[in-house]
This record gives sequence, C-alpha cells and structure tokens, in this order.
Amino acid sequence: EELEPPERYQHQATDLSLLLECLKFQMKCPDLQKQALLTIHSICEKREDNVDLLREMGGVAFVYNLSKSSFVHPDVKETAVFTLGTLAEANVYCKNSLCKKETFADFADCLMKEDIPLKQKRLSVYLLLVLVHKSCFFCSVISFFCIAEEGQRICVAAFPVIKIWLQQLTFPQTEIFQPICTFIAMTVAHNSCVQESFSACGGLETLALTLGRLASAADTSLLSCQLSVIISKTLSACITDNSSLASGLAQYDVVLHLFSLLASPHLDPEDRLPILLSLGYCTEASGATALFFFSA
Repeated sequence: EELEPPERYQHQATDLSLLLECLKFQMKCPDLQKQALLTIHSICEKREDNVDLLREMGGVAFVYNLSKSSFVHPDVKETAVFTLGTLAEANVYCKNSLCKKETFADFADCLMKEDIPLKQKRLSVYLLLVLVHKSCFFCSVISFFCIAEEGQRICVAAFPVIKIWLQQLTFPQTEIFQPICTFIAMTVAHNSCVQESFSACGGLETLALTLGRLASAADTSLLSCQLSVIISKTLSACITDNSSLASGLAQYDVVLHLFSLLASPHLDPEDRLPILLSLGYCTEASGATALFFFSA
C-alpha cells in the first residue's frame, strides 16, 4: 500500500487544527460551530489516522465536552454527538476511550430529561450503539455496569428510544439490528427488574411483532432469516427466568414464528439451538402454548 505523502498528512493536521480553533473561539456562532463539526466529520469519516490527529491535539475530548455542555446551542450539541459517533466508528482507540462511566452517566441525563429534544436522544442512543458494535472492551464494561444500580438506570432510560428505532427500521437499515439487539440482550440478561422495564415500555411487544414480520419471509429471504435469528436470541434474553413475560408472548404467536423459522431453508445449522432454547422458554412458561407447540 502506497504511503500517504507527508504534505497531505500535514495539510490534514492543519485543517483539523483550524477547525478545532473555530470550535473553541466561535462559541457565540452556533452555525459556524456546526459547520466546523460537520467538516471534521467529513475529514475523519472512515479515516483512523485523521482521528488520531484530532485526538492528539485534544479535539476528541473537546467535541465530547461540547456534546454534554449546557452552554452551547442544541444544534451544536446534536452535531457533536453525531460527530463523536463518526470518530468512534473510525477509530477503535477513540471508541474505547469513550467507554467510561462518565459517558454512560451523560446518556442517562439526556435520555431521562423530558425537555431534551427527541433528535438529541436518538443521537445519544446512536452513539451508544456505535460503542456496543463489535467492541469487546465495551462488552466487558457493560457486563459489569448493568449489574450496578446506576448502570441499570442508564440502560433502562434508553429503552423507549430503542423501541422507536426498532419500530421504524427498514431493510436498508438492517446493519443496526445487531448492535441494538446486543445492547438489549446484555442489559436484560438474568435481571428480572430490567426485563420488566423493557416489557413495560413496549420493547418486548415490539420485538415479538418484528419477529413475526421477519419470520414470515424467512423461507424466501436469507436476510429475513438472519434477522429473525438475531431477534430470537434477544427474546430469549428478555424472558429467561421470567415465566410471566414468557407466557405473555403467546398472544403474538411467537412459538408459531419460531417453529416456522426452524423450517427455513436459509437457517444456519448452528442457529437451530438458540431457536430451540427460545421455544423452550416460551413453552415452559405456558401450558396452553406448550399444548399448541406439541400439537403443531
């Protein structure tokens, strides 16, 4: 691979430095700050080296501070959160540096305040999902974090926004299914209180309805089959050791959808076991559902 010319490297460093200066010294000009953030987004998108440049000059930390500041324009805060997502996607070191208690606490404040615009809440959840996606570091943090009372409060606060995302996702946006479902599964796993909170906000119902929509096309669509498996695994986490929630899924014909998914020609053999586990949780919780399953 041909090395990038030093002149171009220096040019990018100069541009990022000037943009950072604009962010710092144009606090009374939100339009200029927003444009500077969008330009940083363009320069750093999918460019790990450029994110390193920005980080070394303190730019990532400054953008993070903008995203949580109460003294900047709402549009600037929203654009800062969006830019952080871009930086985290492009640079693993940047992503891991954001996986800290303070970041999660800021999510909680944003998601639980009623006066925060919905767009800002969605962008906060977007950043959270970026941190979740393919991040072993995040998984190790969140697996402990969700046990703590504060961690549970933060994760539960994200559920209503995540439910809306699941309802609005379409096939061109399927790449976000995995991180959304990963977050749900990790936060509800073996925690009945959090499971109940997810169900109470309509999340469990949304998952069940989404499974029904996708499983109906699993016979003819590989993508539908793959997404159905992801949702099936997530449903399992939502109802494990919680018979009341598991029995409530009967009204959504979840057993029927899981049973038909098992017959899909696109189903990977290694995915049969988690689907069978999901069936087991559903049928164990409800005698009526079990009767339907065994007579099907």
